[in-house]
Amino acid sequence: MPKIIVNAFLTLDGVMQAPGGPDEDREGGFVHGGWQGPYSDDVMGRLITEGFADADGFLLGRKTYDIFSNYWPKITDPGNAIATALNSRPKHVVSRSLERVSWNNSNLVRGDVVAELRKLREQPGQSVQTWGSTDLMQTLLKHDLIDEYRLFIFPVVLGSGKRLFGSGTVPAAFKQVASATSSKGATYHRLERDGKPTYGEIGA
Repeated sequence: MPKIIVNAFLTLDGVMQAPGGPDEDREGGFVHGGWQGPYSDDVMGRLITEGFADADGFLLGRKTYDIFSNYWPKITDPGNAIATALNSRPKHVVSRSLERVSWNNSNLVRGDVVAELRKLREQPGQSVQTWGSTDLMQTLLKHDLIDEYRLFIFPVVLGSGKRLFGSGTVPAAFKQVASATSSKGATYHRLERDGKPTYGEIGA
């Protein structure tokens, strides 16, 4: 059964909207697009590349699918690990508005999305990964469908924008299995499910 792994680029205040460029997602009047760019370095680049290469397939919301499908099919260098993974492996696209998806090895997930995602978890494979797809994240969180997080956290706060952890988040505990710090102060945290939260009193 494949795990659903969430990859997210986050500010310190939890914003994940439009890290890649000013016009990536202006929904809600968001004016901070492109906030991730100044923190790029070899460490973050390696971890991102390894993440894409590690996936058996991808789970994408419509906006992320549109961005990826307009760019990555044009990258045909076999030495580009991200392009090779995205262009060749299955892509499950969750959308209420798309009628069809034409990118190689893509299929459209419609109707009862939660039921379809649970069916997806019954198929063979090791991991299905999300990148971006903020709205889809809220569905995964609400229905407790996330097995692992790979969080890239950058030393900046924005005060507004779409956040990863919304009001529908189900309580869950995680254990950190890997971490890294970049030369520009960004941190990476790989977190696997570890049951439900436990509680206690400090000093008791």
